[in-house]
Amino acid sequence: MSDWLLNLPVLWMTVVIVGSTYVFATALYVLVTALSTREMGNAFNAISPGMLPPLAVVFALLIGFLAAQVWSDSDRANTAVNHEASALRETVLLATAFPGATESTIRDLVRRQIQEAVNLEWPAMARGQATLTIVPGPLSEALHVVIALKPKDEGQAAAQRELVDSLKAAFDARRQRIILSRSSVNWVKWTALLVQAALTLITIALVHSHNRIANRIILAIFATGIGVSIVLIASHSRPFTGEISVSPSSLLQVMPEAGAAQSVVN
Repeated sequence: MSDWLLNLPVLWMTVVIVGSTYVFATALYVLVTALSTREMGNAFNAISPGMLPPLAVVFALLIGFLAAQVWSDSDRANTAVNHEASALRETVLLATAFPGATESTIRDLVRRQIQEAVNLEWPAMARGQATLTIVPGPLSEALHVVIALKPKDEGQAAAQRELVDSLKAAFDARRQRIILSRSSVNWVKWTALLVQAALTLITIALVHSHNRIANRIILAIFATGIGVSIVLIASHSRPFTGEISVSPSSLLQVMPEAGAAQSVVN
């Protein structure tokens, strides 16, 4: 589905998608009504209403499968961001075992990492263009700083090991969120869903072509259901895109304040 549509606010996305569904249903009704007054009318009346339940069931199953996918991706993306925030917070707390310049350096690197994630990576993830080929500089530098430390006692040695583990956890969580940012409902699934929806509307229009009022009512009801279902999938189709997306708020909450370590030491 088009990026411009997925980036719309949910209200406007609803207007566009539901409106398009209504336009299709209206055009379908006009066409079927015009054809039903000719020889095709007898053929339309011969179509069994028993076709509708299987078509509706298949459409419902497609919606269910796609909803399960997009909600699972969204939950996993939220979990990855929260794990990354927890790992970076743990890094800042463990850095206090090395007071002075080392603690200040680690805090600054964590702050830079969060700033780059929010200002650079999040917009790229929203466009589905984030990549793992670029190594996060601040995280990599922090890992080198920690590995190069020379512990003075057992407490610092244990803190160094924990710092390495927390930085590795931050690397892994970042990798997970970037991978998930490229997750989406592919064109094959969208095509199958839209074709199934169109077939169901066409069948409704044909089956009820002999009763125009009932036809309009049923088409309007089902078109509304189709439009709302598509909005549900589209608004969640990419974890980091659109109004309903995973935000970096967890990372911002654990961002160290500039100069905080120095003020404690002084």
